[in-house]
Amino acid sequence: MLGSEYDAFEASFGREFHNGIRINTLRSDPAEFNSRSGFLLKRIPWTENGFYMDREKKFFSGHPYYHAGLYYIQEASAMLPARLMRAVPGERILDLCAAPGGKSTELAASMKNQGLLVSNDVSSSRAKALVHNIETMGIVNCVVTSASPEKLASLMPQYFDGILIDAPCSGEGMFHKEASMMESWKKTGPDHYHPIQKSILDSAAVMLAPGGRLVYSTCTFSPQENEGTIASFLETHPDFSVQDIDEDEMLCSCTCIDRGNPDWLDLCSEDGRPSSCPENIRGQLRKTLRLWPHHLEGEGHFAAVLRKEGSRAAHEYQAANCGRASDHSLDPFCDFLNDLRISAGFDAGRIRFSGGYVQYLPEYQPNLAGIHILRNGWFLGEIKNRRFEPSGAFARALDISECEKKIYFPADSEEISRYFRCETLEADSGMPPGWCLVCEDEFPAGWCKVSGGRIKNKYPAGWRII
Repeated sequence: MLGSEYDAFEASFGREFHNGIRINTLRSDPAEFNSRSGFLLKRIPWTENGFYMDREKKFFSGHPYYHAGLYYIQEASAMLPARLMRAVPGERILDLCAAPGGKSTELAASMKNQGLLVSNDVSSSRAKALVHNIETMGIVNCVVTSASPEKLASLMPQYFDGILIDAPCSGEGMFHKEASMMESWKKTGPDHYHPIQKSILDSAAVMLAPGGRLVYSTCTFSPQENEGTIASFLETHPDFSVQDIDEDEMLCSCTCIDRGNPDWLDLCSEDGRPSSCPENIRGQLRKTLRLWPHHLEGEGHFAAVLRKEGSRAAHEYQAANCGRASDHSLDPFCDFLNDLRISAGFDAGRIRFSGGYVQYLPEYQPNLAGIHILRNGWFLGEIKNRRFEPSGAFARALDISECEKKIYFPADSEEISRYFRCETLEADSGMPPGWCLVCEDEFPAGWCKVSGGRIKNKYPAGWRII
């Protein structure tokens, strides 16, 4: 495939792995974050809020700002697909292979928590990690599901404005990161994943609305799984076409990203003859993107943006079935809001109370009958014995100005470190009793309850730093 460039490609595996952090713009502006943190990191060329690590990963994964959800740790090239989606507030977006959540958290930030994001993973165990990242990053418009693409397609035909498929693949682009991936490749290489990718794309085609866009990505070099999968899809779905990528707008004027090469399909031919891919499709494949590790500071990736013919219809607001009772069962929740003087503007029609749990549903509520739902919108908390217990997710999605009763701990303080370890803290003598919002600097981190001169730690046990 690479010819004279192969030596440079091979040499790239001797460099350090290009890990990065992506600033969570729901919580902080990148310039503000760099100024506040003092990190002063080098920006990743193809995204505005991604930066290369300049220290060991352990430093960033242990920093209090990470535990407050201000940034997400992600390999540099993996930041591209979510940017290519160009999600905007009010849309309906599906992340079809979403765990552990790196791309979903960026999609939600682009949507500014408005509209509907469905984040799905067929593995329910992987989807649990997805829920954790959705909640800690302050995301409220996301429904987390665990279902097959075929099942989702049967319920939501032509429903989404955009669908992201970060497809399961042979993982050749991750050999640099994890040598164990090579052993996995020997067992399940491109021949195994190519038909899986085609099936996932077929389901996505059903769910995408006319005029919608589909982003397909992999972390492999394999032409069979990249150009080959897209070529097979275009042959069976003539209402789709690969879109040109505006390097100025979509890639931040980055010129280090290469294009796909249809000629590489000939190398996948079992009989050694040129591929039978039609010439009009070959031309479209030249619009796809490839990230080569010897051309940029990142690992191997492939991406394609496709558009479905037609025009998108305007969305109509769908009132959710909120399940509210007429027996004042939500009074403890209302009392909590009043006691802490929380001014977040809740739409009463989107509050759902069921099984003791209080949730705030997204603006659009799709039909998900029979689907395993792990999280439906913003999980606010639980009512037990006529008392409301707020969730960690409730705190993370609040703006500091929306709650009057709060306490602050500096990011470099021992108190915030102890709080993240779920330890009990001493309260100041003038601190009023009851629930309080705990803030790390200016960023809500969780809840506590002041009683008897002590701060009872209400940080979620599952988030605790060990």
